[in-house]
This record gives sequence, structure tokens and C-alpha cells, in this order.
Amino acid sequence: ARLILAARRVERLHELSSELKHHNNQEHYILPLDVCKKDLVRQQIESLPSQWNSIDVLINNAGLALDTLPLHQGILEHWDTMIDTNIKGLLYISRLILPGMLERNSGHVINIGSIAGHECYPNGNVYSATKHAVHAISKSMRLDMLGSAVRVTEIAPGAVETEFSEVRWKDKQRAIDFYKDFQPLMAEDVADAALYCATRPLHVDIEQMIIMPTVQASANHLSRRGR
Repeated sequence: ARLILAARRVERLHELSSELKHHNNQEHYILPLDVCKKDLVRQQIESLPSQWNSIDVLINNAGLALDTLPLHQGILEHWDTMIDTNIKGLLYISRLILPGMLERNSGHVINIGSIAGHECYPNGNVYSATKHAVHAISKSMRLDMLGSAVRVTEIAPGAVETEFSEVRWKDKQRAIDFYKDFQPLMAEDVADAALYCATRPLHVDIEQMIIMPTVQASANHLSRRGR
């Protein structure tokens, strides 16, 4: 596979680039990209070199949660950031990539949602709303692509140990403590699920996959050791 590595933090892209070169010398292209900036997204996607602009698989993974406050105490700027990233960013990218897929009658969009897009939990309000939007957009996209060979998948993970909780709370120790008494999913588990979906035969579209830690039964039900 040839990979376009797109993200806002350029230094992380270069770290990943070095890792890829070290492990398998996989061909890849670094694309600094803030999905919230509509004009920049268009400029960056439309200026991709010709050998990189026919995208076969788009993984919409940009997303975040900020705080766990009840709605009446919510921070408006946090709401804006979550909506801009989780919903509008996904839409901006998809809008620019889908026409090429339809023209080639080939492609696969994989949207990374969340169990919070299928259920709600206390103080998850706006984050949950954005992931419910990802669920609805994924289903709508699937309907809009019907009749073409373009596939659409939503992967909705439960608890995954990434930077997610540290970003949410701006507190590294709190994030460490959240994960310490149960076995969460790891980023590799979600990546493996995406790879599985992307490598099915072309007549197979895994429309939706909910993937949870074995110890998690809903957005708000975790079996923690000693509790």
C-alpha cells in the first residue's frame, strides 16, 4: 500500500514516516492538514501530486473529545472544536475525495466513529452528538453511494487507550488512571479492524463495526478490577 499521512501535527507525521521507513520502507506522502480549515483542506487535497491524487481508501480518523462537563456547564469553545473536527472536518475531506472515487467507480471510505455515536453516557453530551452525526453521515453516505462500487464503513470503538483521554481532560495522570484497572482496546486493534474491512472482496461492504474491549458492554458499562 502507498500511504498519505495527513494530520495537523507535522512532527508526529515525521515520526511516523521514520517508523514506516524503518520497518518496511513503505512508500508514503506527508500531508500537513488541519481538517477544520475548509479552504486549507481544499488547497491541500487539490494540490496533491498526480501520482497521489487517486485515493482508493479514505480513513476519516480525525476526532476528539474535550471535557466531561454537564451540558449546562459546557464550554462553548470546546463545543465548537468538537463540531468543527468531528463533523465538519470529516465532511470537508469526504466531499473532496468522493467525486474521484465515483469517477473511477472504485474506493472505500472508512469513518471512525464511537460507541458514543450509538449510545449516550453522562456528561458526554456534545461529543456523543458529534459521533451520532458520524453514524448518520456514514449511513447517508452509504445510501448516496448505492449503485456505485464505492464502499462505506463506520467503525465505532469503545474505550481505546490513546491520547484521547489526555486531550479530553488536559491531565495526563487522570488519563493514566482511567485505563489502569481494565484492559482497553489499543490503537492497533482499531487499525486491524480498518484493515480487515478494507481488504474484504469488492462485493462485500462491512457497513458498520462496533468493536469493544471484552470488559466493556456499553458506552457506560465497564468491568473494572477491584470494583
